[in-house]
Amino acid sequence: MLICDDEDGPRESLRVIFKGDYEILLASNGPEAIRLAQENRVDVCVSDIRMPGMSGIEVLDRLRFVDSKIEVIMITAFETNDTLRQALKLNACDYVNKPFDVATIRTAVSNALQRRRLKDNGADSQEKVQTLFAELQQQKMQEQISQARGEIYGCILHDIKGPLTIIGGFAQLIQQHVEGHEPTAEDIQFIRDKVKVIIRQTASCNELTNRYLGFLRQTEGVEGLRVPVNSLLMDLRQLVTGHPSLGENTLNIQPLETEIAARMNGTDLIQILRNLVVNGLQAAPTPHTVEVFGCELSEPLDLSQLKDGPMDRVMNVETFDNIAPLVKLTVRDTGPGVPAEILPKIFQTYFTTKPATKGTGLGLSIIMRLIKQAGGVLHLHSVPGEGASFTLYLPAMK
Repeated sequence: MLICDDEDGPRESLRVIFKGDYEILLASNGPEAIRLAQENRVDVCVSDIRMPGMSGIEVLDRLRFVDSKIEVIMITAFETNDTLRQALKLNACDYVNKPFDVATIRTAVSNALQRRRLKDNGADSQEKVQTLFAELQQQKMQEQISQARGEIYGCILHDIKGPLTIIGGFAQLIQQHVEGHEPTAEDIQFIRDKVKVIIRQTASCNELTNRYLGFLRQTEGVEGLRVPVNSLLMDLRQLVTGHPSLGENTLNIQPLETEIAARMNGTDLIQILRNLVVNGLQAAPTPHTVEVFGCELSEPLDLSQLKDGPMDRVMNVETFDNIAPLVKLTVRDTGPGVPAEILPKIFQTYFTTKPATKGTGLGLSIIMRLIKQAGGVLHLHSVPGEGASFTLYLPAMK
């Protein structure tokens, strides 16, 4: 309990009344009371209103900035409507006139302490709810990321199955040509041709598996993360070709003119692009076009040009690793665009325009999380009736 009064008599009287129940802090003026509140946890403050220098009303006001949960009881021998109104406006817990009796002041302090406990319990409950919500959100994001990665690697295994089937078929043909008789010159030429095909298909499988095994070994914060962008765009085409959202839509994926590697985990990048492409394919129920294209940037970005606006949202500029070379990748659709009223909310966690059974609202949140980990930035530009483009800028290396 903090007792603030410029007179020794009331200050000592209050100390004697409550010394057996509370740890008492005594202040003879307002500034001293504020200092004690800053240095100690104060549950209840009993303050005189009329004091030289800083009044009790000013003490009450300042204590709200030190700890908004401190309960303040005002005492005075000169009650006026104005001071009463000011005290109530600043949420004083109680107002006691001098001279006060022991029962009255004890009741006032007991009520104040009860209010403080309720505030503490409410704050603890709110903090627990926020912690649980954050943990739930983190868990759902991890589930979404794991699910998407599972789909990606499932598609990769499917892609590997094709070359393996060719290899197995050609191996059987070779076996048929050499079994039971001496190979003729024609058989030998046939075998040579098929072996060349087998070698090419084996190299293709090795390249694909080695690339994605490399992605799996990469972790956050490890130096040397890199993914060849053009190779990844080829994989992206394979991943999306069989997606049900493609339907009658047109998908154009253009390789970069120069070979460059993005400095990030390859699985994360293909997940980002895949999500953006699928979102673009789902942008309208009627046939439309989704394009993926990009280029190398040899100079840092002019960040003054990347600003939020009526048709633009820019995310993660604050932590963007704006050092050349950079790679710019754009996913653009010719759908209806993002409505102006939705644009400010589109990156909020759990926000979705899809039915509850078809969307979790985590897709763009996951994208932003992966981009932030990579030190990239994302620019959304949308024109109503003309479509939307998501442009990703990432640190790169030759």
